[in-house]
Amino acid sequence: MEGNADGSKDDQGDRPLPNSMSATFRLDHVGEVVVTIDSDALSWKTVRAEENKRDCLCFGSNVETEIRFSDIYAADFIKWGPIHEPIIPKSGAHFLSRVSMMYRFAVHAFQKSQTQNSPWVPVMYIFGYNDTQTCLMWTKRINASLSLQAGRPKNLLVFVHPLSGKGKGPRTWESVAPIFNRAKVKTKVVVTERAGHAFDMMTSFTDSDLNSYDGVIAVGGDGFFNEILNGFLLSRHNAPYPPAPAEFMNSVSNNKNHSGQGVSNSSSSSVGPTLDQGEDQEPLLRSPEAIASVHKNFRVKDGSHNLDREPVLSLPHEWFRFGIIPAGSTDAIVICTTGTRDAATSALQIVLGKKRHLDIAQVVRWKTSPSSIDAPSVRYAASFVGYGFYGDVIKESERYRWMGPKRYDYAGTKVFLKHKSYEADVAYVDVKTVNPPAGKTSTASGTRQWWRLPKTHDKVTCSVNCPVCDAETKSGCDSEDLKWLQCKGRFLSVGAAVISCRNERAPDGLVADAHLADGFMHLILVKDCPHPLFLWHLTQLARKGGRPLDLDFVEHHKTTAFTFTTSNDESTWNLDGELFPACQLSAQVFRGLISMFASGPDV
Repeated sequence: MEGNADGSKDDQGDRPLPNSMSATFRLDHVGEVVVTIDSDALSWKTVRAEENKRDCLCFGSNVETEIRFSDIYAADFIKWGPIHEPIIPKSGAHFLSRVSMMYRFAVHAFQKSQTQNSPWVPVMYIFGYNDTQTCLMWTKRINASLSLQAGRPKNLLVFVHPLSGKGKGPRTWESVAPIFNRAKVKTKVVVTERAGHAFDMMTSFTDSDLNSYDGVIAVGGDGFFNEILNGFLLSRHNAPYPPAPAEFMNSVSNNKNHSGQGVSNSSSSSVGPTLDQGEDQEPLLRSPEAIASVHKNFRVKDGSHNLDREPVLSLPHEWFRFGIIPAGSTDAIVICTTGTRDAATSALQIVLGKKRHLDIAQVVRWKTSPSSIDAPSVRYAASFVGYGFYGDVIKESERYRWMGPKRYDYAGTKVFLKHKSYEADVAYVDVKTVNPPAGKTSTASGTRQWWRLPKTHDKVTCSVNCPVCDAETKSGCDSEDLKWLQCKGRFLSVGAAVISCRNERAPDGLVADAHLADGFMHLILVKDCPHPLFLWHLTQLARKGGRPLDLDFVEHHKTTAFTFTTSNDESTWNLDGELFPACQLSAQVFRGLISMFASGPDV
């Protein structure tokens, strides 16, 4: 064994740990290997590389392998035990092995599956040696390198939804808990007992309380994450209401004047959100008195260091992150942020401290019904805000919760057969883009038929290290000189996608080239049309490589804010899979408002 000392000590405190080390070990199921540690990676090579090329059976069995410390989440000493070494006879006809008893240590990392969705698979490499102190020293050295990896969590608050995905929430957490234990990440696990339980806890936490955690994990679906997100933001995000055109604001002002309440123009007001106080309110809507005040003196952790920051928790926050371990019916948010709907992948990205910013939409309900007089009610959404078909499906599905995830297919079929459209007035901020939107080409006759789709335009799909999300550009609703465009008519659906909303029913999502943190929403207006045309739109959504937005009766607008008004008495919206009654609302998007434990989709 050889190397250069860096001054760190081993378990006995009497020997420095080298900055680089090299030694010969027995790798389980591979054989004799030379293992080397340097500043950022662990690597090994078989001693008789040419002879052992055929000796490989399992993970880590390449003739030469390198694993960066950024991809290793744990190393531990596992004491005396068997090491299996392959032996291939000269004939090569049969595979044999011998077992040696040795002291051992294990290195826990991951490798990407070869399947299309690329889940991360936990892998374990077991090294054997005849001396226990050598194994202990190498374990110590690897863990010392892991402790230098910035951004890895040490303490997490975990909410588990016991009924998500037809009751698979607790089982899902039990399946990934060993990953957190091996990575030495402390977890406080709360299994929710009622609707709104996680919301109430998040609103009751002070910043000092949250200082003891590196983030919050939701084990459940999109709706459960929405509950936790709203509990966090409603008590902390002090932002003006969304901007709106003058006509819309006059309508809002008239409504408030009738109730004896005033409302400032949202484009310049600094008034924070207020919440409904009704007996039939949703679990996430609470009175202002129920939301705890934000405490000061917030200290945060950055890697292995404690740093003094602003006394009040500011957003977006670089350190405090959210994570999702999928256990829901759709799990669109986790698919878009991690690339796959896989609990182990999410757990690995959490313990490795991966980080991606995520846009968040602020939605303000001004009226529940045309005749009601309401106080403005604020909600937040991370993936999708939908009305018409999407709102009706989520409302209908609530009647069939006993069916589990299949209730969405059943409810969707019922709502589709009804083919109900709604009169509405939609206004949105005009955003000038460099490239024209796809689907706005014409046929030779001047009119594009619905069955003749245009050629695909070049699109930048959101992925790991996305240049669009990482660009140092500013977007949002800060400008006082906004240009508003208006669209009136009958619509089968009105939706705003904050992210692509990929899921198993829509492999490319609602908007294939939507990004996680570019500061824009994608407003999708599906006008009233015959049944076969709407079916074609839905069929395109369900296809990989489909073109659901390239149809004459579908409008697609990239925007930063929009307003919606309808005279329909029963108006239901879908906010991340949760019901939200509203006949008049406004919405805006905040770029990268929160940080996620995620690497982004690997496409």
